[in-house]
Amino acid sequence: MISVNCCCRIVSVCMSPINDSFMSGSLDHSVRIWDLRVNTCQGILHLRGRPTVAYDQQGLVFAVAMEGGAIKLFDSRSYDKGPFDTFLVGGDTAEVCDIKFSSDGKSMLLTTTNNNIYVLDAYAGDKRCGYSMEPSPNTNIEATFTPDGQYVLSGSGDGNLHAWSIDRRNEKKNREQCKLREPRNGVVGLHGLVGIGSVMVWSGVKVRLLHGGIGALGVAGFAEVEEV
Repeated sequence: MISVNCCCRIVSVCMSPINDSFMSGSLDHSVRIWDLRVNTCQGILHLRGRPTVAYDQQGLVFAVAMEGGAIKLFDSRSYDKGPFDTFLVGGDTAEVCDIKFSSDGKSMLLTTTNNNIYVLDAYAGDKRCGYSMEPSPNTNIEATFTPDGQYVLSGSGDGNLHAWSIDRRNEKKNREQCKLREPRNGVVGLHGLVGIGSVMVWSGVKVRLLHGGIGALGVAGFAEVEEV
């Protein structure tokens, strides 16, 4: 086990998909590169504002989101040379609380602290589509791509799971709306609810979602999705 020593609270962590290295972003406005085999920091980047980090699926590029809607892309093999590209999420200066790359590396998913979700072109930074979710007090909304990269799935403060087609940009919902029995708590995180056991698992055969909440377990099949 590695002990990460940092003077400030760590707010973002991402594991490399290709080796034993990982990144952490903390409230001291730094991003640190670590190796599981070594109990010391392997590199550090000093940035502006609270950083959020993510590797692409090949582990060759990582993204760092900072204050003001700025996204910087780094080559993971030569990050000390600085970012090779920078772009802005126009019109939204809220902090980015989560970043994810699609499986093909062509799209980037951003979730902000004001409950907005954006899909960007990972190469040019152009905004492909955006969605606004119902807020959930004191908890950030979380979103993810489906394994085929065709849909965005998100929790919401209204207690529902929401899904959108990236290409057609219209919201799609399961016929039962994937609504939990206790909607007042909201489906906020896709990997865990505050104080509540929750799990999300993608089927390797069919595009299906298994989600858990308060005394409830549901399976949402995207083969049965209809337009709303």
